[in-house]
Amino acid sequence: MTGPTPQTPTHSSYDVVIVGGAMMGSSVAWWLSREPGFDGSVLVVERDPSYEGSSTVASNSCIRQQFSNELNTRISQFTADFIRTFPDWFDEPDIPSLATHYFGYLYLADSESFAATLRSNQAMQASWGAGTQILSPADIVEAYPFFNVDDLVCGSHNPVDEGYFDGGTIFATWRTHARTNGVEYCTNEVAGIELTGHRVSGVQLASGETIACGTVVNAAGPRAALIAGMVGVDLPVEPRKRYCFTFDAAEPLDRALPLTIDPTGVHCRSDGGSYLTGCTPDDDHAVEPDDRAMDHDVWEDKIWPALAHRIPAFERIKVINRWVGHYAYNTLDQNAIVGPHPTIENFVFVNGFSGHGLQQSPAMGRGAAEIITHGAYRSLDLRPLGFERVLAGEPFLERAVI
Repeated sequence: MTGPTPQTPTHSSYDVVIVGGAMMGSSVAWWLSREPGFDGSVLVVERDPSYEGSSTVASNSCIRQQFSNELNTRISQFTADFIRTFPDWFDEPDIPSLATHYFGYLYLADSESFAATLRSNQAMQASWGAGTQILSPADIVEAYPFFNVDDLVCGSHNPVDEGYFDGGTIFATWRTHARTNGVEYCTNEVAGIELTGHRVSGVQLASGETIACGTVVNAAGPRAALIAGMVGVDLPVEPRKRYCFTFDAAEPLDRALPLTIDPTGVHCRSDGGSYLTGCTPDDDHAVEPDDRAMDHDVWEDKIWPALAHRIPAFERIKVINRWVGHYAYNTLDQNAIVGPHPTIENFVFVNGFSGHGLQQSPAMGRGAAEIITHGAYRSLDLRPLGFERVLAGEPFLERAVI
């Protein structure tokens, strides 16, 4: 079933209620709808069916294997395989193949300490089959003559299964096929969650209904801490702004620009015939979930100077579009929090992706479906990303965070 979603759920009870129907919530819904052994009912509660304010819509749909932690690398490798085989996951003949632009990520190091980190990361990534290579400044100029490398020590580049992909088609297909498989979506908002002992027993909707349920999945993106607070859980996830710009260059580069992460923190890549760039603001603090006000000074003060220094041809460029997105930022360690709460076992987290959500969504949806259905992970073991580390105050170590 497709078409408009109703405000009022069809039933008064569901086996699983998913709070949030954007990329992560729809991933969980679709994987549940096809998970062997799961035959329950699923309700997805989404406050904004246009998704205009979601992190999903504002995402740049990037994917990389260049992480410092083996688990994050393997999660992205699964996503790369999922993208490659996308039509094969559906029982229909007209599922499109996904467009990809795999020109790689290029991390640039201007210090010996960060160069050592890149070299250590490369060794780990290569041990799992990633195509990462360490490039000297001369190597960088040979491959990309437009770079200024005078202040660089080295770069780390992997052109295999790294770049960006058509995340919009994945999202739309998951949402459509979850509904075809019997998942119900409603346009509403969760206003409260009921507990009976140490278990969730129901959710209260803003429209007044109370819906009984067996499991609640928190897939509320930047609003995840609000949902966790309804069961008395302090979730270290907050909305933080990220500024994005597309621009044209008076002197376009003669080849595709890989997704380059400059030591200043500014990143940039080719985007069709234009270029896409962005950065973390210097004053990086929590904001309200609906705050998307643009800081117009960030372009003049931070992004343009960094671009013109690294690529002199970008001295003459013109902004053609700009927008503000939100990271669901995990203040503990900027990595996902996924899996059940250790005492409220039917409250499941799929939160805190800190900018990695689209590229991790296939593995996270699959993992959540496995936990809900079988009580354990059956593919990738995502336990290191569980909430237990939050309670212990022990960060999941990942040095390659953008």
